[in-house]
Amino acid sequence: MPTSPKKERRFDDNSALVQLVRFTTVGIFTALIDWSLTIFFIDVIGWPRQVGKAIGWVFGTLAAYLLNSRYTFKSEVSAKKAAAVFTLYASTFLIQQLIFWVTNEPLMAMGFQGATKNTISFVLAQAVATITNFVLQRVLIFKAK
Repeated sequence: MPTSPKKERRFDDNSALVQLVRFTTVGIFTALIDWSLTIFFIDVIGWPRQVGKAIGWVFGTLAAYLLNSRYTFKSEVSAKKAAAVFTLYASTFLIQQLIFWVTNEPLMAMGFQGATKNTISFVLAQAVATITNFVLQRVLIFKAK
């Protein structure tokens, strides 16, 4: 008796686990954009810390929005969603800037300087923003239909 062909098992693109893995992958890539520009403008060019962080954030955030819209949440890019994401990112930008600023003195007191200090501040600020962004984008902005 012939057996029926096995069906391929496919992950649900809207599952939280699949989206979290994709969000993390995109996040690592776009965080590298943000971090490299941040470090470049602060430690190579010599611009103020908050200015360098802001420039890195703008480019990393733009890339993150475009990639997460298409790849992570399988959603069309739209003005309405872009405005919602911009509002979310603007609030997490303020949180990132605060964390980046607040960690400066304690890290210097612990002996960290230059790019090492700025990288530690960056990672702490990015971690808080990433968790907040994933939860709010999944629940509010790119919710499954």
